Amino acid sequence: MSKESLLQKDNYSFDDLVEIMCLLRAPDGCPWDAEQTHQSIRRDLLEETYELIEGIDNDDPEIMREELGDVLLQVVFHANIAKGNGNFGIEEVCDDICKKLIVRHPHVFGDVKVSGSENVLANWDAIKKETKKQQTDTEVLRSITKSLPALMRADKLGKKARKLGYDFANANDAMIKVFEEANEVQEALQGGNFDEIQEEFGDLLLSIVNAARLAGVDSEQALYNANEKFLKRFQRVEELCIASGKTVAEATMEEKEEFWQAAKKK
Repeated sequence: MSKESLLQKDNYSFDDLVEIMCLLRAPDGCPWDAEQTHQSIRRDLLEETYELIEGIDNDDPEIMREELGDVLLQVVFHANIAKGNGNFGIEEVCDDICKKLIVRHPHVFGDVKVSGSENVLANWDAIKKETKKQQTDTEVLRSITKSLPALMRADKLGKKARKLGYDFANANDAMIKVFEEANEVQEALQGGNFDEIQEEFGDLLLSIVNAARLAGVDSEQALYNANEKFLKRFQRVEELCIASGKTVAEATMEEKEEFWQAAKKK
C-alpha cells in the first residue's frame, strides 16, 4: 500500500498499522525508527504497559484506548524488527497465539468437558507443562519470567508452588515465618554484614508476600495502595509544617510525628 492511499483513508485497521510500520522502517522512511533494535525499545514496551495499567486502575476508557494502541504499536514494532533480522514477522506471532489458544481451550475447540473455571485453569497448566516439555516441578517454577517485578514474581512462584503441593496451610501459619524472618533481619542488622542484611531482608519480603497471598491479598496492589496512602499523608504533613512556618526538613521529629498522627486521623 502506498503512502498516498494511506493518507486518503478515514479509518485504519491492524493491517494498516503493520503497513505504516513497514513504511517507517523502510530505507526512505524515518531514520530513528529504522535504527531501533529490540534492546533499544525494550524500556518503551515496559513504560507503555505501565501507562495502560494506570488507565485500568483509574477505570479510564479513553486512556485505556490510547495506551492499548501504544502497546499494540510496540508489538508490531518488535515483530517488524524481528522480520528484518530474518527471524519472524507479525504473521507468525498471530499464528502462534491463535494455535496456543486453540490447544489450551480443548473444552471450546474439542470435546473436553469442564465443570468451571478451576477445572479450566488445571487443564491449562497441564497442557502448558506438556507443550513446553517441562519434566520437573522445578522447571515449572523456573518458567516464571525473571523480568516480572519482584513482588509479582514472588506471588506467582507461591501460587505455582501451592499447585505443586508445596505451601503453608494458611496465612496464620505463614505469619509465623514472617516473625521468624523479621528476627533474623534484626540479628543481621546487629551483625553489620551488608550481604547478610540484604539476604535476610529478601527472605522477609518473600515471607510477607506468601502470607499476603494466603490471605487473598495481592502484594503488588497492597504496596501500590500503601504508596498512595503515604503520599496523601505526607502532603498533609507538609501542609501542617507550612502552616507552622516551617518546611518539612525544618520541623523537629516531634512536630513531624504530631503532624503525621493528625494526617492519619484525617
